[in-house]
Amino acid sequence: MKKILLLPLLIVSCFCLGQDAKEIIGRPVKIGNLLVAQNDFPEVMDCVDAIKACRSLGKGWRLPNKTELNILYTNSKKIGGFKGNNYWSSTFYGAYSAWAQNFSDGSQPYNHKNYYSFYVRAVKSLK
Repeated sequence: MKKILLLPLLIVSCFCLGQDAKEIIGRPVKIGNLLVAQNDFPEVMDCVDAIKACRSLGKGWRLPNKTELNILYTNSKKIGGFKGNNYWSSTFYGAYSAWAQNFSDGSQPYNHKNYYSFYVRAVKSLK
């Protein structure tokens, strides 16, 4: 009986995750050798969750590193949809912090990766 109930739940879960990924990726924008997801994740999150969330979008999708995030900032008008606040990068600063990019003023502060919640935009490398 438990197996019969589990299967429909699993199918519904997969469908919902797939829909979220499609909404976030949308129509990606090509910037150099990167594809940039059209949309942010709907909720802010800590850096550790941001890394996991980007990977959950599928093969090759990831959180941009500090340099790539700055490229997104300098091309933010072409890409579109950014909020004027901090976005996480995947570049760590020591054991407890990671770099972020402020899309209001272009600064790149580092913050504790588990305590702060920022916006997240995924990228994928083109080869």
